[in-house]
Amino acid sequence: MTVLTQETRGRTGGTTGSLAWLLVAGIVLAALNLRTAVTSVGPVLDQISSGLGMSGVGVGLLTTLPVLIFASVGAVTPALARKIGEHRLLLFALITLGAGLLVRAMVGSPGVFLLSSAVALSGGAVGNVLIPTLIKRHFPGRAGTMTTVYTTALAVGTMLAAAATVPIERAADGNWHVALGVWAALAAVAAIPWLALLRSEPERDTGSSDLGPRTLVRSKLAWSVAAYFGTQSMVAYIMFGFLPKILTDGGYTTGQAGLVLGVFTAIGIPVSMVVPWIASKFSDQRPVVAAFVAFYTVGFLGLWLGPVGLAWAFAVLVGIGMGSFPLALTMLALRTRTPEATAALSAFGQSTGYLIAGAGPLVVGVMHESTGGWTLPFLLLFAVVGVQLVTGWYAGRSRYLEDERALAG
Repeated sequence: MTVLTQETRGRTGGTTGSLAWLLVAGIVLAALNLRTAVTSVGPVLDQISSGLGMSGVGVGLLTTLPVLIFASVGAVTPALARKIGEHRLLLFALITLGAGLLVRAMVGSPGVFLLSSAVALSGGAVGNVLIPTLIKRHFPGRAGTMTTVYTTALAVGTMLAAAATVPIERAADGNWHVALGVWAALAAVAAIPWLALLRSEPERDTGSSDLGPRTLVRSKLAWSVAAYFGTQSMVAYIMFGFLPKILTDGGYTTGQAGLVLGVFTAIGIPVSMVVPWIASKFSDQRPVVAAFVAFYTVGFLGLWLGPVGLAWAFAVLVGIGMGSFPLALTMLALRTRTPEATAALSAFGQSTGYLIAGAGPLVVGVMHESTGGWTLPFLLLFAVVGVQLVTGWYAGRSRYLEDERALAG
């Protein structure tokens, strides 16, 4: 194995030349795969549960698995990367993702389906943490541009799996096994650049290994990033789960609600293309934080109290507000000086954030069922957005995790 040498790095310390283009291709292909294990299931969930004889408990566990796996596996990713190497670990993650997707598409047992889904999601969880680290390591002077590339590919992959799974199932004569198995092939393609990149495993600063969870739990910046990530994820989970129900309760047909949900999902692609680039142009991201909170506030007020005929427009405003997701990912690089610190903050922020977010849909479901209306759920959403403003205001100010630790010491 060889390591990156000075000849492969530009004046900003970033990787250059043909190796840089190979890394870009590898990051894009990997990002396309990170959500396929999640969003390919929802469109055919009824067929899966009936075909496997899956109980209600099993279905509930299946829908909860992403949060549990992203939180737990993401937390140990930096330690694994230090032992295995970042390029090797991402290759292994993509192989694990593809193998899990393939196995679950072939089985007839609900237990094996859940287990293989957990395996596939574990690969995605590793990628969630590793890619921001790789961007910081290989493209430190172009972190905003590369985060734009990453989040755009992530949004495209998310929408592609959600939109294409049902057409694939219909083309396969209603065979949901084929519809799910197709995504394993995409993971196999994504692994190819990382096979070539095994020979360019970067050197790592083992002196930053003290940036573990025990250190970060004492960091206000780490907690603010985690809370910001968690609140935006909670809003996303709630909206993806309940937006169609909110619309149909307001008078939309299921077809109209599905169309609005599609637009709501698609709006994330152009938003992901501009947010990291804009955010990285400034040392202080607080104005961007406040702008997204404003979009959320107007959108939620409109969905709750506005004219039914304009609900689609208010849903689009909420979709723009969800630009807080690429902003949160951008902050992982902007609030750290080294790739090792980025890895630690990425693991802590995403793992803690996903645990925070996981409670959202459950609480909203209980609120709606107990009251029969949407007043309490919307009040909860406003409270979550309020927390997002406070934590984002702290996380968005120009500062670095390493400096906070130095001052604390």
